Order: sequence, then C-alpha cells, then structure tokens
Amino acid sequence: MRRFVQALSSGSGLPASLPQGVRAALVELPDHYNISVRQPAGVLLAMHETWHVGRLRWGLVPSWEPEPATRYSTQAARLERAPKSRLYRRAWAERRCLVPITGYYKWDRSSKRQPYFVQAADGAVLFAAALWECWTGSHMAPSDDGNLLPPEPVYSFAVLTHPNPAIPEPLTPDGPVFLSADVFDEWVTTDPRRALRIALRATAPRLEAYAVSRRVADRRLDDYSLLEPADPLEAPLDGLDDDIEDDD
Repeated sequence: MRRFVQALSSGSGLPASLPQGVRAALVELPDHYNISVRQPAGVLLAMHETWHVGRLRWGLVPSWEPEPATRYSTQAARLERAPKSRLYRRAWAERRCLVPITGYYKWDRSSKRQPYFVQAADGAVLFAAALWECWTGSHMAPSDDGNLLPPEPVYSFAVLTHPNPAIPEPLTPDGPVFLSADVFDEWVTTDPRRALRIALRATAPRLEAYAVSRRVADRRLDDYSLLEPADPLEAPLDGLDDDIEDDD
C-alpha cells in the first residue's frame, strides 16, 4: 500500500464500540484523499493504558537511526517478518497501533498499471494493523540563539501487510492486515507472540474495488474527485505515468 484515503469527518462507518473521546478525535482529523509516504496521517495508539489519536508520519523511522529519516522503504512491513526484523522488532514488541482508513489505492500491474480504489463493501472504516516509533536522536543541535537543544521527536508508523484473498481481481491478493474492533485493545497490549496470532487469524472484511483516474499518481492532488470511478482503459496522463508506484 503506497497511497490511502482517510476521510472520517462524517463519523460514518466508525465502530460503535469506540470510546466517545476516541471517536471525537478521529472525526476531527482533516480529510485527505491521497496520503503518500512521508506525509502525516491519523493513528490510533495506546500510551500509558490510554487510547490516543495522533498525527504520525507515514514511513517508520527506527529509533537507532542517526537522523530523522531512513534509507529503507518502511511504509509497509510484512507481517511474518516484522517481529524479527531489525527495522521493526522494537516497535513490534512495544508499539503496535491502528491506522483508520476509508480505503486505499492499489495498482493492477497485469496490464498498464491501472489504479483501483479498495474499500469495505459495507462502507465501514477499515483499521489497518500497524507499528509506530518515536525517533528522538542522540545528538544535540544548535538553536537560533546558539544554545544546544535535543532535536524535535519524530513520530512515524508502518502498516503491516499479508496475503489477503478478500482483495478483488484483477488485483494481487496482498495488502494491509485489517483488524475488527473487538481485538483493538488486545492487539496493542498483549505480548508479541499473541499479537502475531491475532493478526494472522484476523477475519478479512469483505472488500470491493473499482478503477479510478491515474491522477492519484500526482502527490500534489488531494481532493474527493480522486475517488470518482474511471474507465480502466483511459490513456496515461502526460508526466504522471512514471510516478505511479507499485503498492505492495
């Protein structure tokens, strides 16, 4: 998954079991229709046994990196590899979270890389299992007045992916791991081994997909019109075709 939509302001499709404060915080998030890597998104996480909704940067920055960036591709982590990966194992052990999404874009690579919008068939908000990290750095940096200060912390996240037969053809059956509301608490608080079993046994929601315009390849575009159905045979748009990224 390289692009997704987070448009929750109507409150429609959110689980009724969410605490009222969490629901209110999710509804207050700004609507975005083309979130890409290194952009902020709303994330549901638990800190000190309390749910919080934060705005985190997509693309996990490991805490051990010397700078608030990484040369690795960390927007998505394979579920079966994350618990042992140097990039994700600390976050897997202590910082699991959820990313609420209205749907996401996925490219059909079998022909001419046509983008599709994937969403829950019943219109519900999807909650993707994810990991979060806080980078704080180890070097002091000079401020405007010459004093040395610690760098600003950077909060970031990665979405977990796994084979998913619920993804409609012609798209490859692989994508985010979606969790139901009844396991949210356990997912973020349980031990790492139990968390893996929860994710592996998650019941995939029924999904639907339809073709959308290749305009979603332009990171600068972020409006509701990107969700409008498009002819899968539309011609490539000049200057955009090379920007379309593989999504798995």
